[in-house]
Amino acid sequence: MIIRSKAPLRLGLAGGGSDVSPYSDIYGGLVLNATINLYTYTTIEETHDGLVSINSYDAECHQSCPLTDKMEIDGKASLIKGVYNRIVRDYHPKWTGFKITTYNDAPAGSGLGTSSTMVVCIIKAFVEWLSLPLGDYEIARMAYEVERKDLELSGGKQDQYAAAFGGFNYMEFLENDMVIVNPLKVKRWITDELEASLLLYFTGRSRSSAAIIDQQKANTANKESRSIEAMHHIKQSAKDMKLALLKGDMREFARILGQAWEDKKKMADAITNPVIEHAFEVATQAGAVAGKVSGAGGGGFCMFMVEPTKKKAVINALKQLDGFVMPFQFTDGGAHGWKIYETDDISTMKF
Repeated sequence: MIIRSKAPLRLGLAGGGSDVSPYSDIYGGLVLNATINLYTYTTIEETHDGLVSINSYDAECHQSCPLTDKMEIDGKASLIKGVYNRIVRDYHPKWTGFKITTYNDAPAGSGLGTSSTMVVCIIKAFVEWLSLPLGDYEIARMAYEVERKDLELSGGKQDQYAAAFGGFNYMEFLENDMVIVNPLKVKRWITDELEASLLLYFTGRSRSSAAIIDQQKANTANKESRSIEAMHHIKQSAKDMKLALLKGDMREFARILGQAWEDKKKMADAITNPVIEHAFEVATQAGAVAGKVSGAGGGGFCMFMVEPTKKKAVINALKQLDGFVMPFQFTDGGAHGWKIYETDDISTMKF
């Protein structure tokens, strides 16, 4: 049997960072995000050789090891090993061996939630294979715990829930890691206009979000710092942007996007840099009216708001830089999995 799964990456539209502890535990967080048609992928192939064979193309890890009660977390394919350990600990599966392959559509460290989405995707494959009784909330919660608690990787909570649920979501983050996902029903013309008005530009530079998030956490722990006030504004921007989105008010959407970026830059020194600032300057001179860096900052993707008739001019201007523009569309579905059998696998076909 062969099991496959896929989970969508997300654009953080507003409120990003308010889902990170300790801020979310003390003040509560609000985030508005939406999934797009870029995905992470997992394939599990049953074997009977007593081995776990790992092929992680993003982590550049290709190794095999005997089935065990707990894999060593050695910095190689840690996400796969972390999920494996959690599945073994909680469900004690009676497997005889398997090969797992993972990859995704976007560069790691791109600011689209690739790591957390991959964890959701891997869990979803095990859920499909082992028929585990886990719904969207449980899968997202497990993914969060694997990353933040088991593997002790810094970050927030929005990415796991975005990947599990899919679509436009307004999320509330409360103390004790409680999360409430409110799916938004956005009219088709609004989605179309938003797609026509937004573009994604990859700066050509991936980054690790951990150091930025650690600085943000330290800054928000200090109640007297300017970061706290900035985060309050960022949190409010999620509420304001939700209203603008549902009304289809693109002018207000752009205004909130631009102001939220100014607030975000106050959260940590490494959120912006000369490469990002130059991309903003080029895009603005060509016609972009607002923008922000997706994710924690420091690199990855920039999202620009552009009047649709000027979009091509902005794209052409950005093409002169070292990065690239990534086409995308919004998508509704969250993580899902399916099974096929070896007789259906194209690798067995002869031409």
